[in-house]
Amino acid sequence: MSEQIGSDYRLERDSMGEMKLPNHVYYGIQTLRAVENFPISGIKPLPTYVDACVLIKKATAIANGELGCIPQDISNAIVAAADEILKGKFRDQFVVDVYQAGAGTSHHMNVNEVLANRALEILGEEKGNYERVSPNDHVNYGQSTNDVIPTAIRIGALLALEHTLYPALSDAIAALDNKADEFQDVVKSGRTHLQDAVPVRLGEVFRAWAQILCDHMQRLERAAEDLWQLGLGGSAAGTGLNTHPQYRERVAQILSGLIEQPLQVAPHLMAAMQSMAPFVSVSGAVRNLAQDCVKISHDLRLMDSGPKTGLKEIQLPPVQPGSSIMPGKYNPVMAEMTSMVCFQVMGYDNAIALAAQAGQLELNVMMPLIAYNLIHSIEILGNTIAALTNRCIEGIAANRDRCYNYAEGSLALVTALNPHIGYLNAAAVAKESLETGKSLRQIVLERGLMDEAALAQVLDLEKMSALPTTEA
Repeated sequence: MSEQIGSDYRLERDSMGEMKLPNHVYYGIQTLRAVENFPISGIKPLPTYVDACVLIKKATAIANGELGCIPQDISNAIVAAADEILKGKFRDQFVVDVYQAGAGTSHHMNVNEVLANRALEILGEEKGNYERVSPNDHVNYGQSTNDVIPTAIRIGALLALEHTLYPALSDAIAALDNKADEFQDVVKSGRTHLQDAVPVRLGEVFRAWAQILCDHMQRLERAAEDLWQLGLGGSAAGTGLNTHPQYRERVAQILSGLIEQPLQVAPHLMAAMQSMAPFVSVSGAVRNLAQDCVKISHDLRLMDSGPKTGLKEIQLPPVQPGSSIMPGKYNPVMAEMTSMVCFQVMGYDNAIALAAQAGQLELNVMMPLIAYNLIHSIEILGNTIAALTNRCIEGIAANRDRCYNYAEGSLALVTALNPHIGYLNAAAVAKESLETGKSLRQIVLERGLMDEAALAQVLDLEKMSALPTTEA
C-alpha cells in the first residue's frame, strides 16, 4: 500500500494507481486525488463538521472494537487519534474543498486516512502502512459515506445549535428583556406604514423582540428533534451490509453519550439515509429566525437614524468611525452586518432546498453542499446574534425627550378621540392640525368638542400606551 521514497516522501497506492505524498501529511492518496480534482473555492470543511465526522469515527471504533469486528489495539489507537483531533490537533490535514465528489466521499476518506495514519503512529508504525491500519478496512469498518455523511450533518447541526445559536439566542432574549425593563416608562410614537400611529412604550418594543426570539428558539428546538434519528448502520444502501447485528444500537448509544443528545436508530435506515427533510426543516427554522432578525436590525437602524435629520429615538453604541470623508459620523454597523448575514442565511436555505430534492434512488449526492450550508448558517447566525447583543443591544440608550415629543405631536392621537367626538369630527381635527400646526388639544377645545378635564384624561399618553391586562 505504501513505500518510503527517501525521508521526505512516501508512495501510496490505491485501486487507480500510485501517487507520491509528503511524509509529513496525515491524509493519503484518495485525499490527494480529491485536492487535485476540486480546486474550486478554497473553502475547507468547517471545524464543527470535522468534529461531527471524527465523533462518528470514535463511536464506531469503540463499537467495532467491543463487538470484535476490528482488533482492540487498533480500535484503541483510532479512538486516541480521534481524541487528539477533537482537542484541536491535525486540523490542517482536512483539506478537501467543500465543493467535491457527490455524497461527500472525498471528505469522508480524508477523515479515514488522517485517523488511520495517526493511529499507525500511535502504534509505532509508519504512515501509509495500511496493511496494519487501513482507512477502509478498520477506520471505516461497517460504514459507508452514504450513512456516515447524513449522520455527520445531523451531529454537526446539533453541535452548532447547542454551542453557538442557542446560547446566542438566550443571551439576546435576556438583553432585550433587560432593555424592556429599562425603557418601560418611555412613551414613543408608534408607526404603521412608516406613518404616525398611536403611542407605544419603548420597553414593549424591546419586549416584543424578546418574545419573537423566544418563539424562534422553540421552533428551532422542535425542528432539531428530527436530527436525533440516525441512519448510521445502514451501510451502503440502508440494508446494513457488512455490519454486526448489534452495531447500530451500540453506536447510537455511544454517540448519544459523546454529544449528550438522545440519539436513536431510525425506524427505517433507508429512509434516514435518503431523505434530507430533517435538514430542510432545521434550515427553514434558521431562515425564519434570520428573517425576523433582519426586521429587528432594520428597526434599530430606523429608530437610530439621524442624528439631526432622522428619528433618533434611540442611540446605538458607536463602535467605529462611519465614514472615510465625513468626520464625526457613526453608522449602525452592527445592525447592518446582521442584515447581510441574514441574507446569506436565506440564500443558503434556498440552496439546501434545491439540493435536498436532487437525490436519486438510494442516495442524495448533494450532501456536501447541505452539510456546509446548514452548519455554516447556524454558526454565522449564532455569531451574528451574539455580536449584535454584546456590541449593540446591551449599550442602547433611549432619547426620552425626543420619544415623548414625537408621541405628543403625533396626529394619530386623534384615534383616542373617536369614541368621544366621532370619526368624522376626529378626522376634521386631524386635518386642521396638519394644515395649521395647532395641537390636537387646542383644536378640540376651540371647537368645544370636549372639556379640558375630559380631554386630558382621554389623551393621557401613559394610559394610552399601556398594554391591556389579562383578567384572572
